[in-house]
Amino acid sequence: MDKIRCSWCEGNEIYEQYHDFEWGVPVYDDQKLFEFLILETFQAGLSWITILKKRENFRLAFDFFDYNKIAVYDEDKFDELMRNAGIIRNKLKIKAAITNAQLFMEIQKEFGSFSEYIWSFTNGKPIINSFKTLVGVPATTERSDIISKALKKRGFKFVGSTVIYAYMQATGMVNDHITSCFRYGEVNLLNKKGHAI
Repeated sequence: MDKIRCSWCEGNEIYEQYHDFEWGVPVYDDQKLFEFLILETFQAGLSWITILKKRENFRLAFDFFDYNKIAVYDEDKFDELMRNAGIIRNKLKIKAAITNAQLFMEIQKEFGSFSEYIWSFTNGKPIINSFKTLVGVPATTERSDIISKALKKRGFKFVGSTVIYAYMQATGMVNDHITSCFRYGEVNLLNKKGHAI
């Protein structure tokens, strides 16, 4: 019997793999949180499948999302990235990745970890929604508005409320699997067990 999935991922193997194993799973690891932050900011205005298809290229181009290295990228590295056809060659987004890496590390110094900071917006726990269809799933929420404003105030770029809500979904700060999806219950179970990546 075929598994029931959120319909947005059906018919594409990359999408289904991402949906089945990553989307909605709580992420508390700073390295992984930074990876998703970079990918989501590059996704702004584009489709997520475009980013997933280029994910490995991004990993290689951006030193496996090592924020310590990205924070000190110079003009030569910037030019190299602008010539890399395997990623999204957007000047402002590449500059934003460097700026965001620097600010990410500032938050680490201030809060002990970026995870501690970002999860404080949900009191350290995932928000479990119960949408029956994709129609009910929002693009932004009051909470994503608050996080977006807080990050923008710190100087982060490409962190509008829509990008932030997608980030919350990706990192399991919110479970937006529809209730009939086989992952809905599994992700909730992970949440209750305190399992995280």
